[in-house]
Amino acid sequence: MATERTLSIIKPDATRRNLTGKINAKFEDAGLRIVAQKRIQLTIAQAGEFYAVHKERPFFGELTEFMASEPVVVQVLEGEGAIAKNREVMGATNPADAAPGTIRAEFAESVGENSVHGSDAPETAAQEIAFFFSGLELVG
Repeated sequence: MATERTLSIIKPDATRRNLTGKINAKFEDAGLRIVAQKRIQLTIAQAGEFYAVHKERPFFGELTEFMASEPVVVQVLEGEGAIAKNREVMGATNPADAAPGTIRAEFAESVGENSVHGSDAPETAAQEIAFFFSGLELVG
């Protein structure tokens, strides 16, 4: 399996509860390296641009308001099969369906406030990383 990079976002529900370190420990324990990271406050417009793929979905407004409600931590994870590994560590979107020990099983408050976001494919990973980071900020 090839070394990949993927975007990870620690969402407002998790940053509000000061879970950044615990979440990052799960990524690192799974063999992923954090090669870029910053804490930012998204505007509703920025959240809307990032989640534009969901614009026609009924939850879009709620999602963008939530993502702009408090700071988030955006980061790039690197490792063998990083996209799949990140998604495995995150767990199912619905925390009720997430495997024990996953981030969402342990920390998510609901389907909407599920603590983390992760890229779902190499193409989206590249787009999502470029949305938040310049090449100079990736220091793997």
